[in-house]
Amino acid sequence: MPAAELISHADGRVELSAEALNEIRSSPIYNEDLAPVPVARRNWSTYNYAALWISMAHCIPTYMLAAGLITAGMNWWQALITILLGNTIVLVPILLNSHPGTKYGIPFPVFARAAYGTVGSNLPALMRALVACGWFGIQAWIGGAALHTFFGSIIPNWNELFGGPVDGHTPTEWVSFLLFWGLNIFIIYRGMNLLRAVENWAAPFVLIMTAVLLIWIVYEAGGPGFLLQQPDQFHSVGEFWKIFIPSLTAMIGFWATLSLNMPDFTRFGHSQREQVVGQTVALPTTMTIFAAMGIIITSAATIVFPNMKHDDLWDPVKLVGQFSQPLVVAVSMFTVVVATLAVNIAANVVSPANDFANAFPKWISFRTGGLITGIIGILIQPWRLLADPSGYIFGWLVGYSGGLGSIAGVLIADYWAVRRTGLRLGDLYRVRGAYSGWNWRAVAATVLGCFFAWIGLIISELRPLYDYAWFVGFGVAFFVYWGLMKALPPDDLKAAEVVE
Repeated sequence: MPAAELISHADGRVELSAEALNEIRSSPIYNEDLAPVPVARRNWSTYNYAALWISMAHCIPTYMLAAGLITAGMNWWQALITILLGNTIVLVPILLNSHPGTKYGIPFPVFARAAYGTVGSNLPALMRALVACGWFGIQAWIGGAALHTFFGSIIPNWNELFGGPVDGHTPTEWVSFLLFWGLNIFIIYRGMNLLRAVENWAAPFVLIMTAVLLIWIVYEAGGPGFLLQQPDQFHSVGEFWKIFIPSLTAMIGFWATLSLNMPDFTRFGHSQREQVVGQTVALPTTMTIFAAMGIIITSAATIVFPNMKHDDLWDPVKLVGQFSQPLVVAVSMFTVVVATLAVNIAANVVSPANDFANAFPKWISFRTGGLITGIIGILIQPWRLLADPSGYIFGWLVGYSGGLGSIAGVLIADYWAVRRTGLRLGDLYRVRGAYSGWNWRAVAATVLGCFFAWIGLIISELRPLYDYAWFVGFGVAFFVYWGLMKALPPDDLKAAEVVE
């Protein structure tokens, strides 16, 4: 790209000149949602990024993640260290992939074009979209469970209203799930203005309600002394290691999606320093504090509700359902329903809907993409993933982390090791630019990363590779891509890359 197309600022941020921007507007792979954000509109501060992570971390899956480690056999401090370490590790790829968003003002699908090509970028975008569909289903099942508990607190004999269980769940549970699922789809089709207004108070309200539950249950358990007396369930270091490694991988997998698409948010960053500080301060601390609340509540619940099923202790919806006061249950479940709805639409619908629409613009609109997201969310059968902690943590989180880790390895190798942060911004929007078509090297590296991350599911002797799925996928993809780009460089790297 001619240097005249770029306007470079003293703080390192770059934007297109007015002439270049007008020229790429006619490109079939350009639209206003994907357009580079002008520097004048990049105004997100440290506070905005800290608030973003706080609002995303204060959700039921975070609570269930922490409580699940307790039911898997860890004691409170082992679980907290695992969560803190996992979130500190995943912060590294998050920050590395955040940099191009702030520097160039580009979202994730456009950033991926540099490594995968303008057509090939649909591969990582759709892989990430499928994971978001799974999260949509999980959040919809959680919201449906909260709705079910809410109805049970205000409608007599709600559980037996439509007869006996079907596939292990009462008909009223299925009705509640479908109602919550339908509410998500309804908002997608009718607009999200009300949802945005509610979202402003939903996350803080969840934190307040969790704190109230924490104080009450610790009081009922006779104080926090039970934590000091709580042993782990491991008989040797080897037994602990078998749980710790996949658990650590799962902690990384929890935010593996955001480690890819943070440019969607950092494209609005006022400076690199502000987005780095905001994320570094908020992510590990918020996740650890909110997770600690879940750990304490779950540990205390074993004392307060000794007859409660072991696998139910990690589910706050079922835990609150133990209360005898209908008003307490109703208010708590209404809070969960609203917060889950807000998080689900914002985090798990907008992104995949746009990915589907961008991949097939002639056939799929944003609304149709949202409907596809919802349908795939059902097909993944989230009720089975959430049936016990092992399915949620060691199946879902560890499993998809291998695929997303492979994508992260390619993106980071391309941007930092190969191109040294220098991108041809205009060519990211040109069909016949430097990044046109497919970059087979990125595809090959991603496929190999996924292969080695998942081969342990087929060959039992290689199971340790699956336990380290994110690390294996990332490492293999990073070095394979780097090696292929050095040995067989594409045409755009044979010429001098324009950095500034």
